[in-house]
Amino acid sequence: MNKQMTVPPPMDGRDPSNLRGDKLTGDRYFSKEFAQKEWDKLWTRIWHVAGRTADIPEAGDFLVHNFLKESVICMRQDDGSIKAYYNSCAHRGMRMVDESSSVDGITCPYHGWHYAKDGTLDHAQDADVDFSAGNPCGKLKLKPVRCDTWGGFVWYTMDDNAPDLYDFLDPMPQLFQRYPMETAVRVVWYRIAINANWKFVTDNFSESYHTRTAHPQVPPWIDQDVDSARHEMWPKGHGRTVQPMRPSLTDRPAGGYDHMFAGILKFWGIDPDKYESYEEFALQGWKDLKAAKQAQWKEKGYVHYENMNDEEITDSPHTVMFPNVTISFLPDNLIFFRSEPHPDDPEKCYFDLWCMAFPVEGQDEVESIMAGKKPLKEVETCEHRDFDGGRGVPELAGQIVYQDMELAENMQAGMHSRGYQDAYLSDQETRVRFFHEVLNDWLEERN
Repeated sequence: MNKQMTVPPPMDGRDPSNLRGDKLTGDRYFSKEFAQKEWDKLWTRIWHVAGRTADIPEAGDFLVHNFLKESVICMRQDDGSIKAYYNSCAHRGMRMVDESSSVDGITCPYHGWHYAKDGTLDHAQDADVDFSAGNPCGKLKLKPVRCDTWGGFVWYTMDDNAPDLYDFLDPMPQLFQRYPMETAVRVVWYRIAINANWKFVTDNFSESYHTRTAHPQVPPWIDQDVDSARHEMWPKGHGRTVQPMRPSLTDRPAGGYDHMFAGILKFWGIDPDKYESYEEFALQGWKDLKAAKQAQWKEKGYVHYENMNDEEITDSPHTVMFPNVTISFLPDNLIFFRSEPHPDDPEKCYFDLWCMAFPVEGQDEVESIMAGKKPLKEVETCEHRDFDGGRGVPELAGQIVYQDMELAENMQAGMHSRGYQDAYLSDQETRVRFFHEVLNDWLEERN
C-alpha cells in the first residue's frame, strides 16, 4: 500500500496538561485479569509485526508469528503479494508449522492435508471416498488474516474490522517516508525472555530520563539533556523523542574532550580542534556535520541519505509505535525493539531486538549500536535466550539494551510493593502516562 497522509502537529510530550491523570497502579503489571483484558480488547484488535519482507523474498516463503496462544502464517504468493492465515488446519485444528521456511504449500503433519499457497485445500487423504459431506478439496481454506506491509515489515491483524495499517500507524509512515527502510540489513536478531511485564519495555522507551543513570555511555554521542530533545506524541498513542546526535553539554567527558564525536567529525573532513570551546565543538560541530554529510554522502557511498533531510542524517528520532513496537531511527541504523506477553504469566515477556544497518559501499562490517560490531550481512536465524540476570546474553553485557533489561526484574518486583501507588513523573516522562491512558481507552473500548 502506498498512501500519502498529512502529518498532524504533535502534542507536546513534555506537557502534562495533555494527560487525564490516570493512575499507573502496580496491578497492571501482574494481574492475570488485566492481562486477559489486554488479550480481549487490545491484542486481538491491533496490528502485529510478523517479520520482515526480506525474510520472504520468493513465492512459497513464509513467516510464522506465534503470539500468546495464537499463531499466524504469512506467505509470499506467486504474484508477489503476501497472504496471511491462522496456523490451524481446517480438518481438526492442528498447528501445522512451527517456524519460517519455504514450501510450495503447507502440509498438516497429522493427517497429511495439503494447502496451496493461497490457503486452499488441494489434497486430503481419501478425499473422494470417505467424506459423506463431500470432497473437502477446493472447498475448505485456511482461515485468512488481514495483512499488509510498511517499512520493510509484514504486519497482520486478527480484527476484520480494524482500521487499515496506515491509519493505525498514522502519522508514522508519513514521518519516516524518507528513510529507505526496506533496504536495511538485519545484522542482529535476538528474542530474549525477561522476568517483567511487557509494558515495562514500552514505558522504558517512552522516556530518556533514565539515561544519565542507566546508560552513562550515551551522552558522548546523543544529547538527551532535558531541554535538548523534542518530545512528541499523537492521539493514537504513537510518540517519539527526537534526539540530537551530538555530545551532551551536561555530562562532559573527563578531560573535557570527546574523542567519539571528534572521530565522527574527522571522518567527514571536519577538524575537531578548530573549535574554541566545548560548546562550539558540540553545537557548531553538529551543524558543520550536517553540511558535510549533505555535500559528501554520494562520494562516500551513503546512498541512503539521498532523500533524508538535515535532521535525519544527524539525529535520532527514537519512536514508540503503540502499543509494543519501538524503532530507533539513526542516520545509518534502524533498531527494532518489541515486547510481547508470555502466554501464561503476566510477569514475564519476550523482548525482541533486531539491529539493522543501511548498506554503505565498501563496508563489510558495521556498528550495530546495541550489540557491537557485526558483519554487514543478513542474520539467518533468531537467537532465543533467557536473560537470566544477564547470564543468558553475556555478549551483550555493557550494551544499552542489556542495561535496560538489568532494570526490568526489580521494576517488576516493585509493582507488588504496598509502598507504590502511582508514578510521580517528571515532565519529560509525560509519554509514559499517556501510553497507559491510550491503553486504558482500548481496554474500555473508548478508542
